[in-house]
Amino acid sequence: MLAAFTQIILFQLAGEILTRSLEWPMPGPVLGLLLLFLYLLARGGPGVELQQTAQSLLQHLSLLFIPAGTGLLLHLHTLEREWLALGIALIGSTLLAMAVTGLVLKGLAPRKELP
Repeated sequence: MLAAFTQIILFQLAGEILTRSLEWPMPGPVLGLLLLFLYLLARGGPGVELQQTAQSLLQHLSLLFIPAGTGLLLHLHTLEREWLALGIALIGSTLLAMAVTGLVLKGLAPRKELP
């Protein structure tokens, strides 16, 4: 489990180093996850140890939301002041994400021949 966890952290570190050195507007962990995905595709899939480690991390995923919730409470005065702009941004981005997802799904779905 330690080796698989180290592998995950090293890919996250590689993504962080790449985004900072190339000044890409992308979070390092996201690029690290993409690199890990490409590595696993080239390798033919994850090993048993990596699968077990990932499952263990997913079981405790809710603990990772505690810092975000704490940050929201620390900036409650900003939320009270900017609630309308934040609400519009949240609703707009949700609708945009749904529309893009639908268009991508429609574009990738196999076409059926009409009789």
